[in-house]
Parts: sequence; C-alpha cells; structure tokens
Amino acid sequence: MWLLSSLVGSIGVVLAQCDQQGQGQAGGGGLIGLWPIILIFVIFYFLLIRPQQKRQKEHQKMLESLRKGDRVLTSGGIYGTVVGVKDDVVVVKIAENVKVELAKSAVSHIVSRD
Repeated sequence: MWLLSSLVGSIGVVLAQCDQQGQGQAGGGGLIGLWPIILIFVIFYFLLIRPQQKRQKEHQKMLESLRKGDRVLTSGGIYGTVVGVKDDVVVVKIAENVKVELAKSAVSHIVSRD
C-alpha cells in the first residue's frame, strides 16, 4: 500500500514540475516531461502486474490438472482427497463418510498425487 501512495505522490511531484517548466518555455518539452510517468508505469507493470498474471496462470493450470485421488488443500485450510471432478466443481472427501462439493477455485494447492 505504501508503494502505491508513494507512486501517486511521485506522479503529483512530476506533474507539478512539468507544469512549472512549461510556464517558462514556449513549448516542445512535453514528451521529456512524460518520461518519468512512463517509467513509473513500466516499473509498476514488472513489479506487480506481471508476477500476478504468472501466478494466476500457474494456478489455472493446477486446477485443470486436478484428478481423482489428489490430496488437496483448500483456501479455507481444509485438507481432503478429490473423489470427483466436474466442470467447475470438485468433490472432496474430508473425513470418513463426509464429502463436500467445492468450487474448483477454492483449491489452493495439490499436496500430493495418488
């Protein structure tokens, strides 16, 4: 959160400096004044957006590879064994004679494969 607030503060400072420089000049320096903002967005992309997209793709591949017999950990912290896989639903056995239907997205990790 502090990163976002510092980025917003930096953008405000850069814009204020560009405005002050623009008042003393007749024009022409507009593109140079945008470089810091462009640099901030590039850094923001490589530090936050791209790693999140990579994690999301890996999680999606893991969900697609779910199969019967896998031991999984749900996002709620429950361990169980997959006994059935449907389109968007996974049936997980969490105890003897206790089966629960979960959304596939609720599975956070595959602990072991059978």
